[in-house]
Amino acid sequence: MITAKEASERSLELCRLAPVIPVLVVDDIAVAVPLAQALVAGGLPVLEVTLRTPVALEVIRAMSSVAGGVVGAGTVLSEADVIAAKAAGALFAVSPGATDALCAACEAHELPLLPGAATATEMMRLMERGYTTAKFFPAEAAGGAKALKALGAPLPQITFCPTGGVSPANAADYLGLSNTACVGGSWVAPGDKVKSGDWAGIEALAKGAAALPR
Repeated sequence: MITAKEASERSLELCRLAPVIPVLVVDDIAVAVPLAQALVAGGLPVLEVTLRTPVALEVIRAMSSVAGGVVGAGTVLSEADVIAAKAAGALFAVSPGATDALCAACEAHELPLLPGAATATEMMRLMERGYTTAKFFPAEAAGGAKALKALGAPLPQITFCPTGGVSPANAADYLGLSNTACVGGSWVAPGDKVKSGDWAGIEALAKGAAALPR
């Protein structure tokens, strides 16, 4: 059993490892290891594998073998997801939102959760439970960096990882905010480069992302 406070402290540690957490939707287990190796070599050690494909758990298991990588599960929605993700080797969980049941499951199974929130009310509910690190999602649709900056004024206790519509064009806007530890984005692993096996190209994109100031 871990507390919400402990989960948030661990999530914040992970968020501070690099400016960008790659958000990965992988449907081919064969690319799992070389993709993770390219991203880690480029300076992005924390990897979020979303549970949106039939092979996602196998991908997490395979990527977990890559030296220097810290692999977590995204789109975690239920206790069943928590159990399956942890069994596959996930070291953290990410969710688009947060429910009491999901938070309780992650705490009970000792899987640090980065819970999603988009409004002040959602953030205050997380704070009541003890969470002080969260995912701002969907970032651009929820008002972007301007909205997150505004929310930071009355709620400075929470540190965020904005995800959803974050790109090289706007990442710096988020990373320049005092309440942002890192951002989540998929641009570092574009589908065409993954499909063609352009691992050098992906490593180059990761290096660019890892060099973003914050």
